[in-house]
Order: sequence, then C-alpha cells, then structure tokens
Amino acid sequence: MSMIRKREALEYHSMGRKGKIEVTATKPMLTQRDLSLAYTPGVAEPCLAIEKDPELAFEYTAKGNLVAVISDGTAVLGLGNIGPLAGKPVMEGKGVLFKRFADIDVFDIELGTTDPKAIIEIVAALEPTFGGINLEDIKAPECFEIETALKKRMKIPVFHDDQHGTAIISGAGLLNALELQKKDISKVRVVVSGAGASAIACANHYITLGAKRENFIMVDTKGVVYKGRGAGMNPYKEAFAQDTKLRTLADAMKGADVFLGCSVAGMVTKDMIASMNDRPIVFAMANPDPEITYPDAVSVRTDIIMATGRSDYPNQVNNVLGFPFIFRGALDVRATAINDDMKVAASHALADLAKLDVPEAVSKAYGGLRMKFGPEYIIPKPFDARVLWWEAGAVAKAAMETGVAKTPVDLEEYKESLKRRIGATHEVLHRVRSRAKAQPKRIVFPEGNTPAILRACQTIVDEGLAKPVLLGVRAEIEQAVRELDLGDLVNKVEIINPQASPLYAGYVEKYWRQRGRRGVNRALAQRHMKRHLQFGLMMVHEGDADGLVSGQTREYPETIRPALQIIGTRPEYRRVVGMYMMILKGGAVKFFADATVNVAPTDETLAEIAIQVADAVKELGITPHVAMLSYSNFGSARYDQAERVAKATEMVRQRRPDLEIDGELQADVAVDYEMLKEEFPFTSLTEAANVLIFPNLSAGNVSYKLMQKLGGAEAVGPILLGMKKPVTVLALGSAANTIVNMTAFTVMKAQGSFDGTAVEKMAARADAATNAHAKL
Repeated sequence: MSMIRKREALEYHSMGRKGKIEVTATKPMLTQRDLSLAYTPGVAEPCLAIEKDPELAFEYTAKGNLVAVISDGTAVLGLGNIGPLAGKPVMEGKGVLFKRFADIDVFDIELGTTDPKAIIEIVAALEPTFGGINLEDIKAPECFEIETALKKRMKIPVFHDDQHGTAIISGAGLLNALELQKKDISKVRVVVSGAGASAIACANHYITLGAKRENFIMVDTKGVVYKGRGAGMNPYKEAFAQDTKLRTLADAMKGADVFLGCSVAGMVTKDMIASMNDRPIVFAMANPDPEITYPDAVSVRTDIIMATGRSDYPNQVNNVLGFPFIFRGALDVRATAINDDMKVAASHALADLAKLDVPEAVSKAYGGLRMKFGPEYIIPKPFDARVLWWEAGAVAKAAMETGVAKTPVDLEEYKESLKRRIGATHEVLHRVRSRAKAQPKRIVFPEGNTPAILRACQTIVDEGLAKPVLLGVRAEIEQAVRELDLGDLVNKVEIINPQASPLYAGYVEKYWRQRGRRGVNRALAQRHMKRHLQFGLMMVHEGDADGLVSGQTREYPETIRPALQIIGTRPEYRRVVGMYMMILKGGAVKFFADATVNVAPTDETLAEIAIQVADAVKELGITPHVAMLSYSNFGSARYDQAERVAKATEMVRQRRPDLEIDGELQADVAVDYEMLKEEFPFTSLTEAANVLIFPNLSAGNVSYKLMQKLGGAEAVGPILLGMKKPVTVLALGSAANTIVNMTAFTVMKAQGSFDGTAVEKMAARADAATNAHAKL
C-alpha cells in the first residue's frame, strides 16, 4: 500500500465513469419489441410465473447470482469508524472482487444507521432481491448480534466476511502447518491476540476444526481474558475466559504452540517468539503490518511456520481466497445458509489444494516462484485458478450433504462448468507483470518527459517491473515530475540526454555504417541520433538497453519505421506482427492479429501470422484455439480473399499439426461454439476461438477499436511479435496503465520468456527471410 499515492488512488476512482462499478443489461435492448419484452407488457409473464412459484425467480431474474455487500461503516478496512458514505469505495471494491474471482454480481448498500436492530430489519427486508448477503466492516460486538439474527430470519446465505473469511483461510493454513509440525490440533495450546470479530471467529472456527476451547488464551487491550474479569468484557469474550493466573501477552506466549494475531502491529517481540514451544506456528495477521514481521520471527526461531496478511512474505492469509468462492458454491446450489460444515469444507479444500503440485502457469504468475507444500507454502495463491472449482465445489458438496441445498448438482459436471465459467485467462496480465518483476530489465523510454510515460514509470518503479531509462533534458523531466506530484521519481530512474551522452558519437558512426547504403550520410546520421527515438533504438541495438517502449506521442508508422530500420526482425521470420490482447467484460481474453503492421497479407503471410500469435499465446500459459476469419464459412462464398484464408489455414495445419486451427470462418461463428458445432459439426476447434486472425489489417484494426469503444473491452497492445530485439510501439495517446502493461510484455521479451522461445524455428525458410520492411 505504501507504493500507492494519494493522487494516483483518487484519479483511479474518478477517471471516466465515476467509481468502480456499473449495471449493464444482459438482454437485447435495441428495438421496441426488446423493450416490450423487457418491461411492459412482456414482463408480466415472468411476474405471474414467480407469483405462482417463487422459485422461478431464480430462473427469470438475476437473484440467483446477486449478492448484497452491506455495511454501516463502523469498522472499515483498518480505517475504523469512518461512516457508511466514506466506506462506499471499499464496498464497491468488494463487489469488484466478487465479480473478478467468481463472476458474482453485487449491489453495495451503505446504511445510514448503526443501530443493530434497525440494520437487522432493513437487511431482512431485502431478502426478495438477493441470493446472498455479505456483511462487511461492521464493528464488534454488534456484528455478532446482527449476523446471528439475520441467519435465523433469512432463507438465503448470510456471511460476515470480517469474521469468517480470515477464519476459513487461516484455518486451512493451520491444518497444513500442524501436519508439517507434527502436532495434534486437539492438544495444541493457542494464544489469540485480539478479541474482535475476526479473532473470535478464527478461534471458534479452529474449535470446529478440532481444537479444544480450554486450550485457548485470548488477550485484548486490557490483557488476558480470564474468568472473573470485569473490564471490557462481553458474552463473546466470556466464552474464551479461562481460569488462569496469566495476565499479559508475554505470559501467555510462554510454551504456546500456536499464535493467532488479529490485533495491531508490534504486539509481539522476538523474546515472545523465542519463548514458544518447539516447532511453533505463528499467524500474525494484523494489517497492513503484522504483530511481528516475518524477518524478526524467523531470526529467532528456525523451526517456525509463519503466515501473515502480506503478499511480500510467505503464506499470505488473503480473504479473497474465501468469500467469492464460498458464495459461488452456495449460490449455485441455492443454499439457504452458509453453515459450519460449509466453512470447514472450504478450509479443507484450500488445505488439500496446497498439497498438490503447482502448475507452471501459477508459478510463472508469481514471477517463477517455486511453490511446493512445505513451511513456506501452506496456503494456495489467490491467482491459482483451481481455487474456484476446488473451494466452490467443496462448499456446494457440504451444502448438499447438510441439507441446505435446494437444487443439488452433479459435482463433477459442476466443477467442469466452473472451469468454463472463469478459466485461467483472466490471470494473464497478473502473470505477465509477475514474470517481469522476477527479473526486471533496463527499458528505455524516448518520450521521457511526457505525463503518461512518467506516471507509468512511477508504477513501474513501485512494482519493480523494469529499470526505466528516460531520454530527455533532465531539467524538463524534473519539472514535469514536480507538476505531476510524482515525488522522488527522478532519483529512481536513469535520465539520459542523447546530445550530451558519451554514447552519441559512437552511435552516429554505427548508424551511418548500418544505413549508409540506404541514403544516410554522416550529417544525416548525426541529426538522426539527436532524435530520442533513434537514439533509444540504437541503445537497444547495441545492448546498452534491454528494450524500448515508445509511440505515446506519435503516429504508429513514425515509430515502427525506424524500429524496423535499426532493429529489424528475427531471422526466422519474414515480418513482424501486431497482436492485441482484448480483455472482455467478464474476464475472457481474445487475441486479435494482425491489427497494426501487415496491410494486405498473402496466404503465406496469414499462415505465419497465425503461427507466431498462437505460439505467443502459448507462452502466456493459454491454449490457443485459432480461427482464420473471413466473410465466408468453409467456402460458402467463393471469392479470392476467402480462398486465400482457406489456403493459409491448410498451410498452418501442414507446418504445425500441433496447433488447433480452423477456417475460413465468419467472426460470429468463430466465437460462438454452440453455433459452430451446430452448423459445422466437423470443425476441428474444441471450443470457441480465442485467437482471431483477420484477413487484412483493416479488418483487424477496425475490430479491436470497435470492441474497445462499443464493447467495453480493454485493449492491451499492440504487442509486436518477430522483432529481433524487444521493441514496443504504443498506440498514439496510450494511457499510463496501458504503458505499464506493455512495459511488462517488453521485459518478458527481454527475459527470453516471450515472443519466440516456444516458436518452432522456420529454418527451411530462413534463407528467404529477407524482411520486406527493411526496404523502408
């Protein structure tokens, strides 16, 4: 969080449509007939059907996939009692996480009352609208009263995540830590620091998992919770009061097996950790900083297993591993509650998943981090796509077994449907950034004083994605940084003025020799090397930088032309290809090519484009399903352009029989697998196409821009494939976030982990690989 600046956070929430959420229609709304079906008179039919059978609300409305995130703003995410209105950005954020990880829709509801009885009445009255209730950021002890009352009154799942989320995820970690430390859950002595909603819920959940209540010592701001204590007590703490002479946290920690921290930073000292029993388990989960840091704890105990709430230490206890998937499983079987058995099932599912081999794609998503069940890996990672079907499947199973599921499902079929619903493609940007962070490279930015580049470089530096080199006059860059309020950015990047650089003279000579037979004399070479773009490209060419990102302030041809002249293409390719990664609403990803470089490709060029893009997609951990697009379906329109696409498809099949490809296909058929299978059951595609190869540049360019502007897709690119060295040509006016993403792709190329490592070398055609673009 220290890397996020006030201005950046405020701009993020205010840019474009305000806030982070919107409501969109899921049915056609184009014609008068559409409107008549959506509202009057057509809407009367589902209304009458639901009146006769209330269960049909799940068939005819969004109720079954709609959760309310409800808060009174009394205990907001480490900010305390800031009120419901100030807490609204957090509740919107919770809704985003529900959608992102489990495809669950959310209405956030901030209540202007802190009266528990009023909250109970309001929320209970909302039952007809929602499929589930997520209570959020309500302080203790009121949260206990509210949740208990609502669970008794409502016939839909009610879940207070501040209580149960941390409990479920840390419970999974506890099960695995106990196994590794060879300790019996029924015998371990547990010290709990904190007595709020999360601490009490964790303790109760651990008891449900098998721990004994009499083995718990709870400590709050007034010391140990003991029998007979009067100050600061309530019935929920009283349940953990022990007949003991212990009075301080330090007293309690002596000889303890497990420490559970849901309090504040700095509560635990090294001496306290040293006083614990052999093979201790420490869950220091205060946010943003734990009760004791991981380095401090392991410095005094080499036999420790530790978890925190932080992502920069091993074993992060992150609530996002819980609530989206728990609700997904509960909603999908129309559970009337989320009971203890479902929570226990969620903990065991996460614990069991952590014991499995971690797929390479997950490892790459975390910068190549080796993850294997052991002291530093007892909890799965949030971006492990398998969590969805493991945890939601376990929750659904427990709901059916305990009789709260109204619509049982076939578990295997259900898990397969979850894989199709979300899949792994939504992880791709996280995976790219994580790979870049693992081995950051020196990336040069010729447009060093432009606001978007500077804002992007701030994020790049903060996240450790790359080592930026800004080209420009230092005074101008410093002035721009001050105006943008980017702190000490100038001290964290390298700044080079090409004209004053000691590299200038050498670059002039080398550029002159390189381009001398292309009409460049010495005087012209001197002028070109004073240009930031050409100087930056020579840095990459000569190995003084690992990659280049440019084009934010100039038209695409003005950037790619010098790049092709100075850098050129890889010897195994005839040309470069411009690929866009399109992130659709809902998280699905499609890859479009070529959208920026090859104007009128031949059948041979189309085949090469398809192979290059398919292999690049593989490098991102995604299985390519390639459709060669046209206005024809398998010869339905016999014209030269359609036949060219069909020939290209056959070329790819002959050269790369391992690739799944079909064509020529119309775009709507290619992306609608049910239509494709119904109309053309002989298709070789096994699912809807995710790689779309367009017949020419116009089609590709128009399509990605329409998808971006009218379809609400996020366009990441253009990603240049086939360049001899890593060069990224941005679209004119690219925003800072796009520049950050494209820089991460550029770093991946510089690492050798993208754009060619998986590509079959086309040696047979290498002799003919005279790059047509070099003639530019």
